[in-house]
Amino acid sequence: MAKTASALHILVKHKELAEDIIAQLNKGAKFDVLAKKHSSCPSGKKGGSLGEFKKGQMVPQFDKVCFTGELITPHLVKTKFGWHVVKVLYRT
Repeated sequence: MAKTASALHILVKHKELAEDIIAQLNKGAKFDVLAKKHSSCPSGKKGGSLGEFKKGQMVPQFDKVCFTGELITPHLVKTKFGWHVVKVLYRT
């Protein structure tokens, strides 16, 4: 089982915007460009990169997607911070 993961994310307040971002990604939009434009998380300035992190380091809903969700596919996750569009890059 993976102990670390690396992911990109875009944090927004509204589900509709998160769904629209996923639709744009599915049409070929660049994740880093959308992160810089829409994300309310400081990581948005870095294209949404969270770098590598350990299992259990993130809030449970986010952690679950990062360690069980399909790689590279954008996922929609609701946490206490808002709506996240998450793209898991790899697990180790």
